[in-house]
Amino acid sequence: MNDVPQTPPPPPSPSQAGPPPSGDLHPEVASYPVQADIQWQPEYHRWLPLVKWLLAIPHYIVLAFLGIGASIAIFIAFFAVLFTGTYPRGLFDFVLGVFRWSFRVGAYVSLMTDQYPPFSLEDDPDYPARLDIAYPEHVDNWRPLVHWLLAIPYLLVAHVLASLAGLLIFFAFFTILFTTRFPEEMFKIVRVALRWQARGNAYAVFMTTKYPPFVWS
Repeated sequence: MNDVPQTPPPPPSPSQAGPPPSGDLHPEVASYPVQADIQWQPEYHRWLPLVKWLLAIPHYIVLAFLGIGASIAIFIAFFAVLFTGTYPRGLFDFVLGVFRWSFRVGAYVSLMTDQYPPFSLEDDPDYPARLDIAYPEHVDNWRPLVHWLLAIPYLLVAHVLASLAGLLIFFAFFTILFTTRFPEEMFKIVRVALRWQARGNAYAVFMTTKYPPFVWS
């Protein structure tokens, strides 16, 4: 009998851990490099839907500047991948941070969470909306040239889902106002729409090399 104590494995880093997968995820989505999740609240503050758009303005101002920085980072990464096959880790983490920040704000103004988003590029395990993208060790040199084109079919479907989500958010505005509830089935549809957008955007800017799955999840 071996009495030598087993050393537990080190905990995963935040970029490896990501948001815990929801139980409703399709297997192809659960194993996809882009993980996005938003936790449903059983009850919401009745009057917050009236002012969330106003409360989010400081985030929109910051994101306007961060978006410019992310565009520059993607432009530099385009040539880095084209000539070296490597997405510089610092640039990747910065673009991921901007996507993550935008995802949290999107969940907040879409009435999916009442918790005010943090002003941070880092992952916040305590926030109900989380996004993570696994870092690719190698990206084929040709991918920056065509990913934006290959992503178009997926992004078109994501746009349709976003339009449906906008309609459901409109109805949720009134259900929260009068009942303090965001109907869970409606919430799940909006969450799927936001996940599709996150996966499509990440692929379009060659942050992942695996094509997003055309599945409802």
